[in-house]
Amino acid sequence: MKAPKTPDETRPLTVSRPELLNDGTDADFRKLIHATLAFSARILNIRDGFGNILGLTGSQYSILISIIRLQGADGVGVNAVAEHLHLSGAFVTIEVNRLVASGLVTKTPDPEDGRRVRLQVTKAASQKLESLLPVQTPINDALFARLTHSEFNALGTIMSKLVGNADEALALLDFFIARNGTKS
Repeated sequence: MKAPKTPDETRPLTVSRPELLNDGTDADFRKLIHATLAFSARILNIRDGFGNILGLTGSQYSILISIIRLQGADGVGVNAVAEHLHLSGAFVTIEVNRLVASGLVTKTPDPEDGRRVRLQVTKAASQKLESLLPVQTPINDALFARLTHSEFNALGTIMSKLVGNADEALALLDFFIARNGTKS
Protein backbone atom coordinates (compact mmCIF):
# COMPACT_ATOMS: atom_id res chain seq x y z
CA MET A 1 0.00 0.00 0.00
CA LYS A 2 1.31 3.45 -0.98
CA ALA A 3 1.83 6.02 1.79
CA PRO A 4 -0.56 8.99 1.76
CA LYS A 5 0.78 12.14 0.13
CA THR A 6 2.23 14.80 2.37
CA PRO A 7 0.86 18.36 2.11
CA ASP A 8 3.96 19.38 0.09
CA GLU A 9 3.29 16.64 -2.45
CA THR A 10 -0.24 17.90 -3.15
CA ARG A 11 0.65 21.58 -3.67
CA PRO A 12 1.54 23.01 -7.08
CA LEU A 13 5.28 23.29 -7.65
CA THR A 14 6.86 26.74 -7.34
CA VAL A 15 9.91 25.69 -9.37
CA SER A 16 10.26 23.56 -12.47
CA ARG A 17 14.01 22.97 -12.83
CA PRO A 18 14.85 19.33 -11.96
CA GLU A 19 17.91 20.52 -10.01
CA LEU A 20 15.57 22.25 -7.55
CA LEU A 21 13.24 19.32 -6.99
CA ASN A 22 13.69 16.32 -4.70
CA ASP A 23 11.32 13.39 -4.93
CA GLY A 24 9.10 15.41 -7.26
CA THR A 25 8.42 18.15 -4.72
CA ASP A 26 9.72 21.64 -4.09
CA ALA A 27 9.74 21.12 -0.30
CA ASP A 28 13.53 21.35 -0.01
CA PHE A 29 13.53 24.44 -2.23
CA ARG A 30 10.97 26.07 0.09
CA LYS A 31 13.06 25.14 3.14
CA LEU A 32 16.12 26.70 1.50
CA ILE A 33 14.24 29.91 0.70
CA HIS A 34 12.92 30.23 4.25
CA ALA A 35 16.33 29.49 5.79
CA THR A 36 17.90 32.06 3.45
CA LEU A 37 15.32 34.66 4.46
CA ALA A 38 15.94 33.92 8.14
CA PHE A 39 19.73 34.18 7.69
CA SER A 40 19.36 37.37 5.63
CA ALA A 41 17.23 39.00 8.32
CA ARG A 42 19.72 38.06 11.01
CA ILE A 43 22.76 39.23 9.07
CA LEU A 44 21.03 42.55 8.34
CA ASN A 45 20.27 42.91 12.06
CA ILE A 46 23.93 42.27 12.84
CA ARG A 47 25.02 44.82 10.23
CA ASP A 48 22.55 47.34 11.65
CA GLY A 49 23.86 46.60 15.14
CA PHE A 50 27.45 47.23 14.06
CA GLY A 51 26.30 50.51 12.52
CA ASN A 52 24.38 51.44 15.66
CA ILE A 53 27.46 50.89 17.84
CA LEU A 54 29.31 53.35 15.59
CA GLY A 55 26.44 55.85 15.46
CA LEU A 56 25.69 54.97 11.83
CA THR A 57 22.95 53.25 9.89
CA GLY A 58 23.63 49.73 8.72
CA SER A 59 24.00 50.95 5.14
CA GLN A 60 26.50 53.61 6.18
CA TYR A 61 28.49 50.99 8.09
CA SER A 62 28.58 48.73 5.01
CA ILE A 63 29.71 51.61 2.81
CA LEU A 64 32.36 52.71 5.29
CA ILE A 65 33.81 49.23 5.72
CA SER A 66 33.79 48.77 1.94
CA ILE A 67 35.64 52.03 1.37
CA ILE A 68 38.37 51.11 3.85
CA ARG A 69 38.76 47.66 2.24
CA LEU A 70 38.77 48.97 -1.34
CA GLN A 71 40.49 52.38 -1.10
CA GLY A 72 44.12 51.35 -1.50
CA ALA A 73 46.58 54.25 -1.59
CA ASP A 74 44.58 56.38 -4.06
CA GLY A 75 41.02 56.00 -2.82
CA VAL A 76 38.09 54.29 -4.46
CA GLY A 77 35.30 55.55 -6.71
CA VAL A 78 31.63 55.63 -5.80
CA ASN A 79 30.78 53.22 -8.62
CA ALA A 80 33.29 50.65 -7.37
CA VAL A 81 31.76 50.81 -3.88
CA ALA A 82 28.25 50.54 -5.32
CA GLU A 83 29.23 47.57 -7.47
CA HIS A 84 30.97 45.87 -4.53
CA LEU A 85 27.84 46.21 -2.39
CA HIS A 86 25.38 45.56 -5.22
CA LEU A 87 23.73 48.94 -4.58
CA SER A 88 22.87 51.82 -6.87
CA GLY A 89 25.44 54.54 -7.37
CA ALA A 90 22.84 57.16 -6.46
CA PHE A 91 22.16 55.53 -3.08
CA VAL A 92 25.87 55.20 -2.32
CA THR A 93 26.42 58.85 -3.29
CA ILE A 94 23.73 60.01 -0.85
CA GLU A 95 25.17 57.93 1.98
CA VAL A 96 28.75 58.94 1.17
CA ASN A 97 27.73 62.60 1.38
CA ARG A 98 26.38 61.91 4.88
CA LEU A 99 29.64 60.17 5.82
CA VAL A 100 31.60 63.15 4.46
CA ALA A 101 29.43 65.51 6.54
CA SER A 102 30.17 63.34 9.59
CA GLY A 103 33.91 63.64 8.99
CA LEU A 104 34.34 59.92 8.28
CA VAL A 105 35.06 60.04 4.53
CA THR A 106 36.93 62.44 2.29
CA LYS A 107 36.24 63.07 -1.38
CA THR A 108 38.95 64.24 -3.74
CA PRO A 109 38.77 64.76 -7.50
CA ASP A 110 39.78 61.73 -9.55
CA PRO A 111 43.03 62.69 -11.30
CA GLU A 112 42.02 60.75 -14.44
CA ASP A 113 38.44 62.06 -14.66
CA GLY A 114 37.59 65.33 -12.96
CA ARG A 115 33.86 64.50 -13.02
CA ARG A 116 34.46 61.66 -10.59
CA VAL A 117 35.68 61.56 -7.01
CA ARG A 118 37.95 59.26 -5.02
CA LEU A 119 36.82 58.25 -1.55
CA GLN A 120 38.97 57.55 1.46
CA VAL A 121 38.14 57.02 5.11
CA THR A 122 39.43 59.53 7.62
CA LYS A 123 41.54 58.74 10.66
CA ALA A 124 38.39 59.13 12.78
CA ALA A 125 36.63 56.48 10.68
CA SER A 126 39.60 54.11 10.95
CA GLN A 127 39.56 54.54 14.73
CA LYS A 128 35.80 53.91 14.88
CA LEU A 129 36.12 50.74 12.81
CA GLU A 130 39.05 49.55 14.92
CA SER A 131 37.04 50.15 18.12
CA LEU A 132 34.37 47.80 16.76
CA LEU A 133 36.75 44.83 16.42
CA PRO A 134 36.26 43.43 19.96
CA VAL A 135 32.54 43.11 19.17
CA GLN A 136 32.74 42.42 15.43
CA THR A 137 35.25 39.57 15.49
CA PRO A 138 33.43 37.19 17.89
CA ILE A 139 30.09 37.93 16.23
CA ASN A 140 31.46 37.22 12.74
CA ASP A 141 33.12 34.06 14.07
CA ALA A 142 29.81 32.93 15.61
CA LEU A 143 27.93 33.74 12.41
CA PHE A 144 29.86 31.10 10.47
CA ALA A 145 30.97 28.82 13.32
CA ARG A 146 29.36 25.67 11.93
CA LEU A 147 31.10 25.87 8.55
CA THR A 148 34.33 24.13 7.63
CA HIS A 149 36.92 26.03 5.62
CA SER A 150 35.85 24.29 2.41
CA GLU A 151 32.16 24.91 3.14
CA PHE A 152 32.91 28.58 3.76
CA ASN A 153 34.75 28.84 0.43
CA ALA A 154 31.96 26.99 -1.37
CA LEU A 155 29.37 29.29 0.19
CA GLY A 156 31.26 32.36 -1.06
CA THR A 157 31.30 30.96 -4.59
CA ILE A 158 27.63 30.01 -4.43
CA MET A 159 26.55 33.38 -3.01
CA SER A 160 28.34 35.23 -5.83
CA LYS A 161 26.42 33.14 -8.35
CA LEU A 162 23.14 33.66 -6.50
CA VAL A 163 23.50 37.45 -6.48
CA GLY A 164 23.72 37.40 -10.28
CA ASN A 165 20.77 35.03 -10.47
CA ALA A 166 18.79 37.29 -8.14
CA ASP A 167 19.46 40.31 -10.36
CA GLU A 168 18.09 38.38 -13.34
CA ALA A 169 15.10 37.16 -11.32
CA LEU A 170 14.31 40.73 -10.22
CA ALA A 171 14.43 41.90 -13.83
CA LEU A 172 12.03 39.10 -14.74
CA LEU A 173 9.73 40.07 -11.85
CA ASP A 174 9.78 43.71 -13.03
CA PHE A 175 8.84 42.50 -16.51
CA PHE A 176 5.86 40.51 -15.19
CA ILE A 177 4.72 43.39 -13.00
CA ALA A 178 4.95 45.86 -15.91
CA ARG A 179 3.15 43.47 -18.24
CA ASN A 180 0.38 42.61 -15.81
CA GLY A 181 0.12 45.89 -13.96
CA THR A 182 0.19 46.18 -10.21
CA LYS A 183 -2.64 46.10 -7.74
CA SER A 184 -2.97 49.01 -5.36
